[in-house]
Amino acid sequence: VQLQASGGGLVQAGGSLRLSCAASGRSFSTYVMGWFRQAPGKEREFVAAITRSGAGTHYADSVKGRFAVSRDNAKNTVYLQMNSLKPEDTAVYHCAAAMRVVIYLGPNEYDDWGQGTLVTVSS
Repeated sequence: VQLQASGGGLVQAGGSLRLSCAASGRSFSTYVMGWFRQAPGKEREFVAAITRSGAGTHYADSVKGRFAVSRDNAKNTVYLQMNSLKPEDTAVYHCAAAMRVVIYLGPNEYDDWGQGTLVTVSS
């Protein structure tokens, strides 16, 4: 599946952004979807994941309570609503797709990746 992330930008600390990731293909609902981020000079890190139906989610501790992942299988799109943003959330955010059942996956278990969208949070 091909993925296209969008919605990044510059926001002040405490603000909000919603990222979108549009997928091509007819089998979007068979993929677990994840969001990862990579800040300059740092390793890529897991942010959030959502089950194929959207009924289950999983978050990194650093974003729990501030970020929410959702999906619309009719629109082949997964979203990441980011609230109460902090400067340490600054990174390139990537969406990824995995043809798996469970959502507790490492980055190497994802099959396809989008190109990323930059989020910059100013203090």
